[in-house]
Amino acid sequence: SVSLLPPAGGDGDCPALTSQVGIVRLLEALFACVTFSLVVHQRDWEGRHGDWCMFCWCFCFAVTLLVLLVEFVGLQHRIPVSWKNFPITFAMYATLMCLSASVIYPVTHIQNKALYGKSKDYRIAATVFSCLTCLAYSVEVTMTRAKPGEVTGYMATVPGLLKVVETFVACIIFVFISEPVAYSPQEALKWCLAVYCICFILSLVVIVLCIGECTGWLPCAFNKFLSGYTLLAVLMYATATVIWPIYKFDSKHGGKPGRPSSCGSFCSWDKLVAIAVLTAINLLVYLADLVYSARLIFIQT
Repeated sequence: SVSLLPPAGGDGDCPALTSQVGIVRLLEALFACVTFSLVVHQRDWEGRHGDWCMFCWCFCFAVTLLVLLVEFVGLQHRIPVSWKNFPITFAMYATLMCLSASVIYPVTHIQNKALYGKSKDYRIAATVFSCLTCLAYSVEVTMTRAKPGEVTGYMATVPGLLKVVETFVACIIFVFISEPVAYSPQEALKWCLAVYCICFILSLVVIVLCIGECTGWLPCAFNKFLSGYTLLAVLMYATATVIWPIYKFDSKHGGKPGRPSSCGSFCSWDKLVAIAVLTAINLLVYLADLVYSARLIFIQT
């Protein structure tokens, strides 16, 4: 077994780097470093999409190094976070962030671009290593998530990982819904925005409480709070899943049923469709979360 404390000699915890999870984390850092190094070398990022991709790679690289350092030095019990919950939460977010970067970067920086020579080769290589980074983080999530009957942190369970997906999808919705502003002037669309915001905040609160080991601060049992809030989120997202397409794609309510001929590669109408699809996806995620949360309560009782 791997000790969580540094050896008496003070040389550090080598198994933290040589274990299977440690090796995967080293690969994550290596792939992320290679990715943003390739992009920086040719200065092949531009605009907000390029900034987001660069942020994803650099952020994941930096936090992965921090995780490796903490485990190597043996500071898990001295930092004010739950080490049963933090690494896998970060790994899940990193998987989604690198996945988004692996899609956004080639679409915005390779597709329909008149590229040639080294610039194109570097961008293709960066995309490949970004995909490898995403794959490495997904492997870590698979390796460290809770196994049947295993006692571990909540974020390592399926409902905990689904909370990460819920917040990430909500963040993408916020990006699409805010530019251009797509939730006015109808009150029904403002309700949809309220649904996205309320459910995002509650999911984020659960994640923060678990990482900070503050679930005891709740006025009721944690598992009952989870089931009640998830049921509420399912009902709220169900209304948004119906209301959004009605008011955006039904001509009777001022919507546009067809894609305008003036649309470019990804215009405002496409963003409305993306919001409708992401709303339906998050509804399914919350439904799965509710089912798994109910199963956890049943097992515990």
